Amino acid sequence: MTRPITLFTGQWADLPFEEVCRLASEWGYDGLEIACSGDHFEVDRALAEDDYVQGRLDILARHGLKVWTISNHLVGQAVCDDPIDHRHQNILPARIWGDGEPEGVRQRAAAEMADTARAAAKLGVDTVVGFTGSKIWKYVAMFPPVSQEVIDDGYQDFADRWNPILDVFDEVGVRFAHEVHPSEIAYDYWTTERTLEAVGRRPAFGLNWDPSHFVWQDLDPVGFILDFADRIYHVDCKDTKKRFDGRNGRLGSHLAWAHARRGWDFVSTGHGDVNWEESFRALNHIGYQGPISVEWEDAGMDRLRGAAEAVGFIRGLLFDKPNAAFDAAFSSKS
Repeated sequence: MTRPITLFTGQWADLPFEEVCRLASEWGYDGLEIACSGDHFEVDRALAEDDYVQGRLDILARHGLKVWTISNHLVGQAVCDDPIDHRHQNILPARIWGDGEPEGVRQRAAAEMADTARAAAKLGVDTVVGFTGSKIWKYVAMFPPVSQEVIDDGYQDFADRWNPILDVFDEVGVRFAHEVHPSEIAYDYWTTERTLEAVGRRPAFGLNWDPSHFVWQDLDPVGFILDFADRIYHVDCKDTKKRFDGRNGRLGSHLAWAHARRGWDFVSTGHGDVNWEESFRALNHIGYQGPISVEWEDAGMDRLRGAAEAVGFIRGLLFDKPNAAFDAAFSSKS
């Protein structure tokens, strides 16, 4: 099986793992991108209990599903973030939050991300998707501006905190796929370049390609695939619809998801502004054969309908790379 279609379970953590497996199987998914949230995959139990990992695999097998990737966005966010505050308390396991002292939270989050690599290896998967957090995201569009030294220190802080984590990833043969995303150390094209440089472009650190975060920033998702071809370790399919009409702003105006006055929103795959056909042609061009994972965040469509619709849409785009003429057509772009 090539390029399996999976469902990311992060937005389904309110449901028991077995229920999500049942739904995904009925909709026609090949497997899951399992989030370390809810009861879906618990890192501490995976390492402490001899039968826990096999139990997860048994549940998947009962529903004809497989797993290629796990994700730990929420804990990864706390590794570099500043400030650490009530937002993190709302998303972190109590054992990671502890007493809430910021540096203690960061250290425990870092240890958990290293353990996530160990748990992934035990599960038999080679990729962990997640966030890194950022000491300097708070300075984006900030007035008064900060000095270049402050920005440089932010990238050094990222490298200092993540290199020891990545050492563990190397030890156990697992890769980290960072989701390029606002609020992270790498959130657009040039910050991705700077982030890769900060860790010496080590192979343990790659990227999760999710075009929804590029579109509303006016970045080219297809060009991103071609330029970072050797770093595309995982693919999440999430779409975005822009509504920049002179009133609705790019920054969202502190309005809720799906509010009519927001300048953009996540929408069901195929209903937004991502050019999916060109994106899949580019993935063909770079030889990506990993999972294609649906991440459901459309606040304007019922998820039970939308997740089922998305798998059919994507399956229709998983055409094979036809022949050498295809490469010639892309030669000028790559």
